[in-house]
This record gives sequence, C-alpha cells and structure tokens, in this order.
Amino acid sequence: MKLVFALLTGLVFGAGIAISGIMDPAKVLNFFDVAGAWDPSLAFVMGGAVVVTFVGYRLVWRRQSPLFGGRFQLPTSTAIDGRLVGGSALFGIGWGIAGFCPGAAIPALGTGRWEVALFLLAVIAGFSLRRLLPSVLSKAAT
Repeated sequence: MKLVFALLTGLVFGAGIAISGIMDPAKVLNFFDVAGAWDPSLAFVMGGAVVVTFVGYRLVWRRQSPLFGGRFQLPTSTAIDGRLVGGSALFGIGWGIAGFCPGAAIPALGTGRWEVALFLLAVIAGFSLRRLLPSVLSKAAT
C-alpha cells in the first residue's frame, strides 16, 4: 500500500508540475527575468504551494506518526552554515541558468527533450562528486 500511495503522490506532483508550466524552461527563465519579459504566473504557483503545504502540515502534525512509516523524520540541524548557503546558491544559480530544477526535470523527462536528460545527468554527476569529494580530500591530506 505504501508503494501505491508513493506512486499516486508522484503522479499528482508530476501533473501539477506539467499543468503549472514549470517543466518549460522558457517560462521559468521568464519568471527570473524581472527586468525583461517577466512572467509572474509562477509566483501564483509558488503561493498556492505554500498555502497547501501550510494546511497540510497543520493536519499531519496532529498525528502521532505517519500513515505509512514508523516515525516522522525531521532534520536535526537548524544551523545556517556555509554548506547550506553555498548549496542553496548553487541550486538557485543552476535553476536560473538551465531553467530546470530537479523536481520539475524528472517529470519533464517524459517530453523527450535531450536538454532535460543532460540536466539530470549533470545533477547526478554533481551529487556523485559531492559524495566523492570528502574522501578524495581526506586522502590528499594524509
């Protein structure tokens, strides 16, 4: 049952991404182009997402545990450090350059555009490099 709800959640997410236009990098780039051909429609999408999330969290936190899990898994760190700020900046810069974020690029794979596949390969390479970098640096230091 857990997998069925995971699939349904993914389908709803993908449909929302497609309907909102976030799969179209030109629409996303126009949203960021406030001095040119600015398209404010994605602000309404984000605002709607914030409202739904706010209500959803209020309902979920009333429960003792998740419906399909043993316990809620929350971040333990509240620190705003260089890694968080740097990662956020890198994410934003990548989104602004490519017009894709990873969440929107995954459903956009269904469009068959080679740019989407290239973007996701770059994301995977970046994740892999991030995992390898600490071990490579520690070996170089010794």
